[in-house]
Amino acid sequence: MTELLVSTKKGLFVFEGEPGSSFELVARAFEGEPVEYALRDRRSGRLLAATTSPFYGPKIFSTDDPAGEWEQAGGVALPEGGEQALNRIWVIAPGEADGALYAGGDPGTLFQSTDGGASWELNAGLWEHPTRAHWQPGGGGLCVHSIVPWPGDAERLSVAVSAAGVWHTDDGGSSWERGNDGLTPRYLPDEVLEQLDLPEPPPEAYPALCVHHMERAPAQPERMFIQFHGGVYRSDDAGQSWTEIGAGLPSDFGFPLMVDPADPDSAYVIPLVADMDRVTPDGRVRLYETRDAGESWSPRGDGLPQEQAYLTVLRQAFQRHGEGPTMELYFGSTTGQLFGSGDAGATWSDVAATLPPVYSVSAS
Repeated sequence: MTELLVSTKKGLFVFEGEPGSSFELVARAFEGEPVEYALRDRRSGRLLAATTSPFYGPKIFSTDDPAGEWEQAGGVALPEGGEQALNRIWVIAPGEADGALYAGGDPGTLFQSTDGGASWELNAGLWEHPTRAHWQPGGGGLCVHSIVPWPGDAERLSVAVSAAGVWHTDDGGSSWERGNDGLTPRYLPDEVLEQLDLPEPPPEAYPALCVHHMERAPAQPERMFIQFHGGVYRSDDAGQSWTEIGAGLPSDFGFPLMVDPADPDSAYVIPLVADMDRVTPDGRVRLYETRDAGESWSPRGDGLPQEQAYLTVLRQAFQRHGEGPTMELYFGSTTGQLFGSGDAGATWSDVAATLPPVYSVSAS
């Protein structure tokens, strides 16, 4: 039995079922409120959800039962006396240490928890980074949206910030270094691109790097993939440098990206037409799969809408469960459709069709 946590503009929806058969709605929480992200921590079994109240701002809650009471976590706030406000929590991710969790937010924030999400603390190393004054937001804000630990090493972590690029730490978050070599923001003027080509680019050049999503291959941690704002990239050196691999796609613009944990050469993307036309190309809903690290891409759309289907899939709205040939894949759209596959994307079926706009999907 698979559990899907579907975060939407109007609350959290919890489904249970099997891929290829019907899913049952078993719970709904935070009715009417935007829920940005939710996941079940497989170590503790607890559910965590990030909400954005129009009155009280971003909060993180946890529970053992999604249909029961939710407990609000402490510490989800910026330092008092500052000029900036916490706008949104984009993502929650388990860390490698027992009870460790991370939460990424806007404006460019990383929170850490050591007690399973009951309390949180702002990561000072990233918040106080000397280059922060030069960071600028992407279209969705200045968001830490991708958090990728290093398997088995609690000290190593990478995050992606829109639009301040990729950052790595190997000391538990005390210090951070960029990892952006090879990323090319084609949407910028030539004079800015020339700055990025310098041996030591000035700090003001880096906010141009609008990463949309980043994933690490668990079986080969040095292998990473990025969906960029125009470009799909692979790294073979733990995110220090990047190689463009988007040739063969109908468009290299998009938001979500996923990998198969059993295959470090795998990646899945859902292309959209372009930054000014953020819908599926030609009105056909298809994801594209590579099994050779981006040398080639194959469309996967059997069972998905193929006519007059101009959908948008957001960066957190694509998720997997399991690995290998029976890996389950799920994604939701901003128009409320939810699709699932039980054979690594070869065939698809409807899970739900009339939800509010889907912000994120988690599967366990």
